[in-house]
Amino acid sequence: MSSSQNNNVPPSSESYPLKLFVETTSRCNMNCAMCVRQNDESRIVEGDLSMETFLSLEPAFPHLHALILNGIGEPLMHPRLEEFIVTARKNLAEGAWVGFQTNGLLLHEKRAFSLVDAGLDRICLSVDSVSGDAFRKIREGGELAAVDQALAALKKAREQSAPSRLHVGIEFVLMRDNLRELPETLRFAAHHDVSFAIVSQLLPYSLSSTDHAVYDTNTQSAIAIFKEWERRAAKTGVDVRQYFDVFMKVVKDSDEQQVFDYVEKMKADAASKDVALQLERLLTRDEAWYEEAERVLEEARQISADEGIDLTLPEMAPKNTRKCEFVESESAFVSWDGDVHPCYFLWHRYACYVGGWEKKVKPRVFGNLADQTIHEIWNSEDFKFFREGVRRYEFPFCFDCSFALCNYMDGEDFEQDCYTGLVPCGACLWCTGLFHCMQ
Repeated sequence: MSSSQNNNVPPSSESYPLKLFVETTSRCNMNCAMCVRQNDESRIVEGDLSMETFLSLEPAFPHLHALILNGIGEPLMHPRLEEFIVTARKNLAEGAWVGFQTNGLLLHEKRAFSLVDAGLDRICLSVDSVSGDAFRKIREGGELAAVDQALAALKKAREQSAPSRLHVGIEFVLMRDNLRELPETLRFAAHHDVSFAIVSQLLPYSLSSTDHAVYDTNTQSAIAIFKEWERRAAKTGVDVRQYFDVFMKVVKDSDEQQVFDYVEKMKADAASKDVALQLERLLTRDEAWYEEAERVLEEARQISADEGIDLTLPEMAPKNTRKCEFVESESAFVSWDGDVHPCYFLWHRYACYVGGWEKKVKPRVFGNLADQTIHEIWNSEDFKFFREGVRRYEFPFCFDCSFALCNYMDGEDFEQDCYTGLVPCGACLWCTGLFHCMQ
């Protein structure tokens, strides 16, 4: 298991969060199969953020670098979205920005002008395919034509409301069914003068959707060790992928013994580097698929460079060195009902699946804005203890562990991890480079 990677982290000196993710609504006008809302464990309560709750955040606005106005719902469904933007813009410091992600279905021309006039800085539209049939399948209830019209409306609003501060982007969730469409989707985005694109891996919320994930569940270090020993063995004519055919044999011939010996050396090498090997997954790894995926991502990089699109791409396997972008950037997450949370991973109640493992997640709440100020919640001993614990990274890394997922981590009623730590982040993959969002 991975151990600490940064033991001497000074406590945060920020008296307010530097980023706020504020859920304007948990309602949505689509039923995307990939969404956490469709998960049987989620039990999402629908509701809209009140102006009173939003105004309670005003003391934090002058300190913010960014205000992101979305959660699991569709922000454009909130009737007072523009009021939120106008209110925030009056209080934000120079250089701070307001933005949100949207499916774009409600983004007609009048709404585009309204958002630009309100002072919106960034908007990111979900575009996972440029094929009408595939788009409908992925974004149930959506039409690519509506997104095309939304992007055209935003372009017109920016051009006719100069000077406009608005930057338009797209988000693409990478899946096996749409991987090859990424390059063409970026060309589509460039046609609409999109300035940035965020590509994220799929986080499966059902066991059936795990087959759609593009990424490898082996860590990058484990893959590197496996490839090195596979290469060494191949140079002597040994195929280590035959290991499971021979390892249980009491009597092995010389060829079988060589296979066994190479894998034992591989395991010893990994142990010396404190890297866990999931042997079954490594030995059945589809190299051709991952090579193709890397070719598609490289083509995406080239297109984005040529078109001037700021592209964020995900890793194809979890990094062994973790970095929580949310805690490191001093973020707080606010639900529509005023509850305050630390991150996307611990924002709602749901179950997710990675490599066949089921992880039940319970929201972590540090206070409610109806009872305490954002300053009081942010500076509470409980919230500070949590953030400092995350920044030390002394909790286990379940995806670099031979026993994952153990009963310390698979259930939602987390009490402690296998290190006896109190930070419930061992099974989080957000900090490994797989998942991205507007932030």
